[in-house]
Amino acid sequence: QQRQSYPPPLAQGNNCPPLGLESLRVDDSQIQASSYQRMGLGAHRGRLNIQSGIEDGDMYDGAWCADYKDRHQWLEVDAIHLTRFTGVILQGRNSIWSWDWVQTYKVQLSNDSVNWQSCMNGTVEANPETPVLGLLPVPTVARFIRINPQTWYPNGTICLRAEILGCRVDDPSDIYASERDPGSKDALDFRHHNYKEMRKLMKSVTEECPDITHIYTIGKSYMGFKLYVMEISDNPGKHELGEPEFRYVAGMHGNEALGRELVLNLMQYLCREYKKGNQRVVRLVTETRIHLLPSMNPDGYEAAYEKGSELAGWAEGRYSFEGIDMNHNFPDLNNIMWDAQEKAEDPSKVPNHYIPIPEYYTKEDATVAPETRAVISWMQDIPFVLSANLHGGELVVTYPFDCTRDWAPQEDTPTADDAFFRWLAAVYASTNLVMANPDRRICHYEDFQSHNNIINGGAWHTVPGSMNDFSYLHTNCFEVTVELSCDKFPHASELPIEWENNKESLLVYMEQVRLGIKGVVRDKLTKQGIADAIIKVEDHNHDIRSAADGDYWRLLNPGEYKVVVWAVGYFPSMRRCHVGSEPHPTVCDFTLTKTPIQRLKDIRAKGGKIPQDLQLRLRALRGQRTNKRYGQASWSDSRNYSSV
Repeated sequence: QQRQSYPPPLAQGNNCPPLGLESLRVDDSQIQASSYQRMGLGAHRGRLNIQSGIEDGDMYDGAWCADYKDRHQWLEVDAIHLTRFTGVILQGRNSIWSWDWVQTYKVQLSNDSVNWQSCMNGTVEANPETPVLGLLPVPTVARFIRINPQTWYPNGTICLRAEILGCRVDDPSDIYASERDPGSKDALDFRHHNYKEMRKLMKSVTEECPDITHIYTIGKSYMGFKLYVMEISDNPGKHELGEPEFRYVAGMHGNEALGRELVLNLMQYLCREYKKGNQRVVRLVTETRIHLLPSMNPDGYEAAYEKGSELAGWAEGRYSFEGIDMNHNFPDLNNIMWDAQEKAEDPSKVPNHYIPIPEYYTKEDATVAPETRAVISWMQDIPFVLSANLHGGELVVTYPFDCTRDWAPQEDTPTADDAFFRWLAAVYASTNLVMANPDRRICHYEDFQSHNNIINGGAWHTVPGSMNDFSYLHTNCFEVTVELSCDKFPHASELPIEWENNKESLLVYMEQVRLGIKGVVRDKLTKQGIADAIIKVEDHNHDIRSAADGDYWRLLNPGEYKVVVWAVGYFPSMRRCHVGSEPHPTVCDFTLTKTPIQRLKDIRAKGGKIPQDLQLRLRALRGQRTNKRYGQASWSDSRNYSSV
């Protein structure tokens, strides 16, 4: 199971990174072409792994395509600076209707975009999606590079997507010499980590910060890789009363590697900043139990890692070893709830939380990845309050519901907590340095900036069986999906700047776990916490439950709320709770009184004697039932608890 060490095949004989066509570091203005069929197939679309729109022929097709079929067509990139070019990576057009790719090509270099020198001939494999690396026989310094197609698929046309490999050369005459990428001031381990190296890094963090870290596993992948989680807390290893539980999950799609590295960087950062006394981090660690799962799909990651960051293509490693897309692999509780609401006389009485997993899903022959089962058990064992699922390939934050009603391909499908989910998504998006940049280019074909870089999952595209929806409907935990970058598997050279792009977002999102109300639900007589008490907020058709010790957390926006709590065998309790704009939760504790019947059951179960006060209460209850039988109002009729 142990793979080769990084760097993977891309770097064999070539230590220069990509210029950044795929990651958008190369601006549209730096890319030109001899001709193009239409704007949607212009030179700016000739970027490695760019995806086409839903329909061919729009402004966002999946390649640069020349307007003529001859050997005089070219795609040109201006590196701005003198660059030692070492190679190119090519693939064909992304389209479900067309079959277009270049079969052979020449590479030409120039210092002035007028005089060109041929430096290599290359060949592309016979399909449009697989990226193919062509290394220059001799690395050569120049400013401009052209790809000049010579032959192409016979029934197609000249279309390609490309990445350029090269190292910037120091040039005293370069007026832009000072414009180098700032990187990061944080001395973190900025590289891609395979399974063995990931374990080594996590172990080093626990050795550096043994008092606040704990590594545990939640299961194994199909191929036997352990699913490791790093816990960071001032009292690691157990749940503390009143302390919320938070999680980041990365690598659900194995080829979306940036989330994995950001989570590993976050482990190092929290450890070191805690030791330095950074008060923001100290508060996070002491007031929150943080769980970090860097790789949910290690089998898929190893497959993508073996190909390398630019050669894995768009889908290599996305699925589990069994070919399962884990983002569609959780129980579809949405349609179970919606179907029940349609059939019910009173839809408001249909359970809106802790919806049970259907029986068919639990059978051994169900198409459920072992990684998915492991994560579900994890979610059931720990009372998580807030989470984010880190993906890649776009720049947007999506929030539930991901699944649409009636299988509509796209439809806004809000939850009962839509306002709070929009807040969560906006917190991450507005602090992400790339998403928040109004001048950034769209990744592929969707302009998410028109939505402030957040969108309801169903309004983007329907995803039945998503982890976000399952988390909301089966547990107490609110979860969003963060699409971190246009490039699913950025080159290692991009990781420092990607950390800076996301560092503030990762921290501020965790801090949102403090919003709303929290408290402990206790038995009035024993003062013990009551597990599984239902916490209902008026006008919010989504309930939560207390944890094993009786503590609960309910995420809410600022406002005044009427909260009712009840549990089996207890009288309900109601109080009003005020949520302010301060970055801490409002404490709303509840004390519940057992019903006389429940007290009687408990005493009989222990073989005890029934006390006199309980005998009097039971007689009173019998009298109330008699009164109700004859149409007389009882004391309980004046209290309307029908909503609970």
